[in-house]
Amino acid sequence: MNALGIDTSNYTTSAALYNADTDDMISRRRLLQVKAGELGLRQSEAVFQHTQALPVLLREVFSAAGERPQRIAVSVSPCDFEGSYMPCFTVGKGAADSIAAALNVPVYYFSHQAGHIAAVLWSARRTELLERPFLAFHVSGGTTEAVLVRPDAEKVFTAEKKAGSLDLKAGQAIDRVGKMLGLPFPAGPALDALSRTGGRVYKIRPSMKNGSCSLSGLENRCADMLAAGEPPADIARYCIMYICRALEEMTDALLKEHKGLPLVFSGGVTSNTIIRERFTKNYGAVFAEGGLASDNAAGLAFLGTIK
Repeated sequence: MNALGIDTSNYTTSAALYNADTDDMISRRRLLQVKAGELGLRQSEAVFQHTQALPVLLREVFSAAGERPQRIAVSVSPCDFEGSYMPCFTVGKGAADSIAAALNVPVYYFSHQAGHIAAVLWSARRTELLERPFLAFHVSGGTTEAVLVRPDAEKVFTAEKKAGSLDLKAGQAIDRVGKMLGLPFPAGPALDALSRTGGRVYKIRPSMKNGSCSLSGLENRCADMLAAGEPPADIARYCIMYICRALEEMTDALLKEHKGLPLVFSGGVTSNTIIRERFTKNYGAVFAEGGLASDNAAGLAFLGTIK
């Protein structure tokens, strides 16, 4: 059994074909191009870039795999919550529907978030967690939230939102601070590297309300630090540590309510080395391996084989 996964998020075009019998994953992705000095794309531009990139990636996947897909799985919304919608996902859905019709194979619809969570479990070899409840964080440029995941016979699993950012998302904060410091977009990898050269230790008390966090003050604080002449490395470290502390306080609040549940971390921000180190050591959290923390279609391809 194999399945083709397609994901057209606001940041990346991706396609993957997973063979469940051999456990082979063929994955291709392309970052959407953002002009220098800008922090993102209008949906119309994202849709245009997806329509240009997706056929190329699909050809690469089919050529490398040497087999036709027996199932199609595609992201059609950012999350599973009612009203969750972004136009960029219509590109992937249209392609998936067309391929499924041409090959006379079934097509399954998932959320972008579900694909992220599944990519972590498959890459970390922890797919047994799909048989029990667990807590999952999705931390990226478009989302910063924690969900309670439960097995589901129809959808594979359901995700109930339990906490999140009340304003700015973690990836947005990182990109905005990165822009202040002259780093390229997306700023995550460069800010991560820069933060590890900072020597200051900060006592951080993030803004929290009912188990959720507020990150809007982080951008202003970093701007004040820059205006005061503080070193870029220390500003970068403060930014990452603030996000880290906010996630830790969210985690602690959730574990009080859901004692003993495993923790899974997904989304591009969770590729940050400091976050991975702290949450692996202190909470035994599960993270994506093989570069699959950022947007990808691998998780969707995997879900397609177990639907």
